[in-house]
Amino acid sequence: MTTMPSSTRLNERLATNGLRSTAQREQVYGLLLAGEDHPTAEEVFMRAKRELPEISMATVYNCLDALVKCGLLRQVNLDRSASRYCPNMAAHSHFFCEHCGRFFDIAIDPKQLTPSLPEGFHAWHSEVSIRGSCPDCPPESARNNHSSS
Repeated sequence: MTTMPSSTRLNERLATNGLRSTAQREQVYGLLLAGEDHPTAEEVFMRAKRELPEISMATVYNCLDALVKCGLLRQVNLDRSASRYCPNMAAHSHFFCEHCGRFFDIAIDPKQLTPSLPEGFHAWHSEVSIRGSCPDCPPESARNNHSSS
């Protein structure tokens, strides 16, 4: 399978949605493609300021919103915490380590993402979030943190 270069894909998706490519959108998208940590908007803002010191938090939010609407990013919400952003658009679930706070993409059969729905219901999107401890963290600490909250 060949993959389209990120800038070409970005430009095509933006144009299809009636938007133009900007340095800010390119920077934000590039930052998300470069990492695997599912950053919050604030984390994206702090990273983007290193290359574009004039970028504002509002611009970062607007960029993230545009990239989500264009299908280039997935907005990940876990409980009441800040939204995080994921550039992996393949079917997958998210694992949250309650000990270290990291997010991980977990491969999952797309059929497992959509439960059997009652007659008349039609799903377009489904999310599965799993909580626990990652291989780098002791399982007991995450379980103890979870039970005390």
